[in-house]
Amino acid sequence: MKIVVLDGYPLDKGLDWDALTQLGDCKIYDRTDYEDDKILERIGDASIVLTNKTPMDVNVINNAKNLKYIGVLATGYNVIDMKAAATKGVTVTNIPTYGTDAVAQFTFALLLEITSQVGLHNQLVHEGKWANSPDFTFWAKSLIELSGKTFGLVGYGKIAQKVAEIAHAFSMQVIFYNHRPKEVQGNWVKQVSFEELLQTADIISLHVPQTPDTINLIDKAAIDKMKDGVIIINTARGTIINEQDVANALNEGKILGAGVDVASTEPIKADNPLLKAKNCFITPHIAWAPKETRARLMNIAINNLKSFLNGTVQNQVLK
Repeated sequence: MKIVVLDGYPLDKGLDWDALTQLGDCKIYDRTDYEDDKILERIGDASIVLTNKTPMDVNVINNAKNLKYIGVLATGYNVIDMKAAATKGVTVTNIPTYGTDAVAQFTFALLLEITSQVGLHNQLVHEGKWANSPDFTFWAKSLIELSGKTFGLVGYGKIAQKVAEIAHAFSMQVIFYNHRPKEVQGNWVKQVSFEELLQTADIISLHVPQTPDTINLIDKAAIDKMKDGVIIINTARGTIINEQDVANALNEGKILGAGVDVASTEPIKADNPLLKAKNCFITPHIAWAPKETRARLMNIAINNLKSFLNGTVQNQVLK
């Protein structure tokens, strides 16, 4: 049995693939060009393919002659043409809950950077601004206390629920919008309409997958309904926000600050409007990346494959 990993580099820093190599003839590539012919060349006659962000469209799936299984090394599976996989009878699995704690933690890292400005003031202290100050303290930007603010979550899966718990611990009022009713952890969290969330939240944190319904969910029309001075956090997918509309709102002061760990195209393009927007904090899709989290992901991916080989598929996408 031949196994191909198309883009292992982002996952395996400090880790190894020993458990995978024991399952078959395994070829691991750091990265693969996003071109069908290059992807098909790498896949060859392999029946098992693992991919993180390397896309597998209808052409790749139809022309990978021995393909039986695609293991997505992430939660989101929008890089796979699911219709083509289903038509060909290819099993697709993903990793649904590996990064809950890490992404929730990072959501607040972005929020706290916006509200407490730790990075800025650390830089200013090291530049000598405090040493030369006539007072015992100084601040270059206003700081914001989170207690009592309304924290709104768009989507209410595992990650969002963990984020909600942290927001509650910060003594915030927690509300969420979800496309279907959800059970809640207690009377401190409330499900509301999307309209109400936009109108009442001081902070909006995005936790929905990329689907046709969520692309450009946060656009000018949505922003216009928000409070002046709202903060937006996006650790989900870059396409969920209209980046030009968010950049405009940041530059105009409608949005006080934005923290994003994702972009509509990754790596981010040099002309992305968020790069020049005011008070926009951007990180390179690293919320998922703690070593502990990546080790968990790898273990689940290998167990997914073992289950498939044993005839008892786990974490299958769209059965």
